[in-house]
Amino acid sequence: MTMHVVIGTDHRGIKPKEFVKKVLAETGHTVEDVGSFTEDSVDYPDIALKVAKEVASGKADAGILICDTGIGMSIAANKVNGVRAALCYDTFCATRARQHNDANILCIGGRQDENATREIVGAFLSTTFEGGRHQRRVEKISAMEED
Repeated sequence: MTMHVVIGTDHRGIKPKEFVKKVLAETGHTVEDVGSFTEDSVDYPDIALKVAKEVASGKADAGILICDTGIGMSIAANKVNGVRAALCYDTFCATRARQHNDANILCIGGRQDENATREIVGAFLSTTFEGGRHQRRVEKISAMEED
């Protein structure tokens, strides 16, 4: 299944972002790049917000965020209602994030090697949510946004 993926990075993830865009294009996904576009210092929450809003509104099927470690992006993106951003450093985490948590944004560190990045992105985008008992848990997470 092809997806419309929105991608963003801070200044530390410019090169990995370009690699991920290439991988996405090779696999038939459409990509919307919301920045950053230079290695000039930017505030990662600004980029995370752009990606999170696109995903939460349904304008994008999924999002990918990259910063030095992926930690800051995941914290920031998860502040937006409807977002379930998962920081993933391997394919097991990427697969489980989709299967069990219906994660809609993948956060990765910019220091990953290209092979690992390719595999993590592929696992995240090719895995579907299992629903069932996991649906109840995702609904509980969503209810927390309303409190």
